[in-house]
Amino acid sequence: MKTNKPDSPRVKRELLHTGAKFNYERLTFATRGGQEISRECVRHPGAVIILPLLGDVGKRSVVLIRNWRVSVEDWMWELPAGTLGAGEDPRVCADRELEEETGYSAAAIEPIISFRTSPGLSDELMHAFVATGLRAHEQRLEPDERISVHPTPVQECMALIDSGKLTDAKSILVLEHAARRGLLR
Repeated sequence: MKTNKPDSPRVKRELLHTGAKFNYERLTFATRGGQEISRECVRHPGAVIILPLLGDVGKRSVVLIRNWRVSVEDWMWELPAGTLGAGEDPRVCADRELEEETGYSAAAIEPIISFRTSPGLSDELMHAFVATGLRAHEQRLEPDERISVHPTPVQECMALIDSGKLTDAKSILVLEHAARRGLLR
């Protein structure tokens, strides 16, 4: 597919806040008509999401988690995920987050897709992996995490999406993408 890229405007950046995991910037640039405008942006180091699969083809289950999210003050159905450390390789982060959040380690962990989570708000790039050959260990949750682990048959995962009980966009995207690629059979 051929794309035509228009000229990119020059952007001035102003750091507004340095956070524990993310920074917040004001971006100022000129419109096509020459008017200067500003937008705020969350600067994100990147993240991973893992699709942990249990069982054989035809009898697959997905290791979902129920995660307490303070931002929405509620429990959410999700796939395990986490933020990259400075200079951290996404595959290393995926291995670490899988074990921390679910208590499982994987014999194999392979990339399946990378995507921008919310480009109107943030520069976050998320890397998705499928994890197979899982072995159970113990969760190693961080002090601020409240997570319960729920191995869930594939059809039930899709029913959670269809019923509106699983509303986490990154998890929906990865589950739907994996289904389309035949990874959930």
